[in-house]
Amino acid sequence: MNPGKILLVEDNPDDVTLTMRALKSHNITNDVVVAQDGVQALDYLFGKQGRSPADDLPAVVLLDLKLPKLNGMEVLQRIRSEERTKLLPVVILTSSDEERDVIDGYSLGANSYVRKPVDFVEFTKAAQQLGLYWLLMNRAPPSPRGP
Repeated sequence: MNPGKILLVEDNPDDVTLTMRALKSHNITNDVVVAQDGVQALDYLFGKQGRSPADDLPAVVLLDLKLPKLNGMEVLQRIRSEERTKLLPVVILTSSDEERDVIDGYSLGANSYVRKPVDFVEFTKAAQQLGLYWLLMNRAPPSPRGP
């Protein structure tokens, strides 16, 4: 697999556990960084006051929409507004099937919109397919060069 990290932005501990288990069960062994809200996700990507951002960007961001502090759409908007992260692959992984969320997600630059299956077996299949595509098959954009 791609040595890149996965940034999982998810506030529900059960969904975090399920996602981790699903990835592991399909031999997707990439490091997973978990952000429990939108602010933590942005702190990881951009650094926070007095701290630098992560050295390397993750290979993919799996982004829930319903998050505390900053929702997923706000996080996506910020990711797309910064030169360093504007090409970062972002997959919205959410329980929302609202048409408005799908439209807004793609309008803000999401690379994919995946509705979380309720059934565990379906969820693990979805996680496997996401991992295989985004970490193995997809050719990521080159890292932005510093100034």
